Amino acid sequence: MRGSILFHAIRSAILALFFMAAALPALAQEEIRFDKEPLLIQTAAGKTLRFTVEVASSADQRARGLMFRKTMADDAGMIFDFGQSRRVGMWMENTILPLDMLFADDTGTIRHIKENAKPYSRDVIDSMGEVKYVVELNAGIVAKLGIKTGDRIVSATTTKAK
Repeated sequence: MRGSILFHAIRSAILALFFMAAALPALAQEEIRFDKEPLLIQTAAGKTLRFTVEVASSADQRARGLMFRKTMADDAGMIFDFGQSRRVGMWMENTILPLDMLFADDTGTIRHIKENAKPYSRDVIDSMGEVKYVVELNAGIVAKLGIKTGDRIVSATTTKAK
């Protein structure tokens, strides 16, 4: 009898662990909502590039970012608003899509660009100085459209009262 009770207790514990482990990916992908807004990139060459970006302004939104996304339109992206200028470190853990990252100061001027950030990498991508915003776009967009440091991002997020 005692062995039977122990067997059932162990079996129940193993089943509980199995179901908890199976639920973790679903919990990791719990839906977080992002507002969307138009974003323009004004290049030094005089071009205006148009995107629609999701806005990550809360800590939860910034922590989630574009993790677990399998596709993104060529004219889409995400803007991270850190609320104040500071040195920022980003990484690609749980991010499936390769990305280009634009690091911009409080005026929207792009100060640093990281092209082709590697999916799933835990390497820290440094802003290389104080920034207030990071814009993530599909990898290859920076080279394709000729985006450079000194270009400027403009959106409702970057132009709101400071």
